[in-house]
Amino acid sequence: MAITASGASPRSLYDPTSELLADPYEVYARLRETAPVRRIVGPDGRPAWIVTRYEDVRQSLADPRLSLDKSHALPGGYRGFALPPALDANLLNMDPPDHTRIRRFVARAFTARRIEELRGPVRRTADELLDALDSGGRDSGGRADLVASYAAPLPIVVICELLGVPPRDRRDFREWTDALIAPDPTRPDRMKEAIAAMLAFFTELLAHNRAEPGDDLLSALIAARDEGEEAGAETGGRASQGDGGDRLSEDELMSLAFLLLFAGYENAVQLIGNSVLALLRHPEQLAALRAEPGRTAAAVGEFVRYEGPALLAIRRFAVEDLTIGGVTVPAGETVMLSLAAANRDPHRFADPDRLDLDRDTAGHVALGYGIHYCLGAPLARLETEIALNALLERFPRLALDVPYEELRWRPSTRARGLIALPVRL
Repeated sequence: MAITASGASPRSLYDPTSELLADPYEVYARLRETAPVRRIVGPDGRPAWIVTRYEDVRQSLADPRLSLDKSHALPGGYRGFALPPALDANLLNMDPPDHTRIRRFVARAFTARRIEELRGPVRRTADELLDALDSGGRDSGGRADLVASYAAPLPIVVICELLGVPPRDRRDFREWTDALIAPDPTRPDRMKEAIAAMLAFFTELLAHNRAEPGDDLLSALIAARDEGEEAGAETGGRASQGDGGDRLSEDELMSLAFLLLFAGYENAVQLIGNSVLALLRHPEQLAALRAEPGRTAAAVGEFVRYEGPALLAIRRFAVEDLTIGGVTVPAGETVMLSLAAANRDPHRFADPDRLDLDRDTAGHVALGYGIHYCLGAPLARLETEIALNALLERFPRLALDVPYEELRWRPSTRARGLIALPVRL
């Protein structure tokens, strides 16, 4: 059995939870150097392997021997949070060919043109939120929480517009996402309550958009799904490519709506908040961006590399014994790929703990890699670009209102985001 530089066997079980919550990047740096493939206590207390070096993470993200399908998991291993079938039939649990079929299906509606058409609405929403923030800041002595007032509500409006969620049904999804991403151990029923609420919400949403279709992504997906079902019925259920073979089941449709809203909202909230904080902690970079706001779109690549919204990729399961970084991972065991660790690997990015808006970030894995690259990445980048430019234009003296050390991060080993971002306007 191999022995790591730290003297620990890679198969010995290590619980990094408390250290990761305190400072994930320090833990990842140590693991990269001493135990780059290490057996740990996973986010739910069950064993998993964590991979931290860039080359190992990138290769593993594209390795078909690492499956997203929970059926490959050994009993007692880490599987991620449990969802009902109507929400669980999503891309985060699928391998080809089902993954290919559904991703191809949604890509026809989730086009670059549709995303770019959101530029005007996103900017109008940002300006409206900043109007309210400006007014509220004057009433509160020039202080505000940018997460609650800006980073969270902006993606809510955008994703609801994209999916066709009626204004009367829009709500703050943060409580639901917190229950899944950062569960409160003192409230064990909170996750079940959130899942039940999400299932009811999406059931009603699909029924509404099916009865009253609009010019939105979800209505387009519903129409394509229903037309595909009719095509399949006409061929006696003999679905093939081109005659309904790409159609979705009802569970797949609802799961897709859930994933688009959940991930589209969750990632954007964290990326906007983290990006603002990164700029406030690097005044020279902030000044450069204020001077040339046209650089913001390209700079988003560095923000997502430096402090992206996901610390870990979705868990994977070895379908056979395989070797990662010289360590054998047995079939059926869970593998966690640390995107954050890979993106701060000094063997791939020079001086990786420094924010550098001129950095060439090509090859970062903050939003995945290969066939599982984040489908909503263009939307998250667009929202972040517009949110930053609008904010910096409106508030030229924007500054942190508390020392960095007093900021509170969400208690999660999977996601990286602020609970609040107190600022002076």
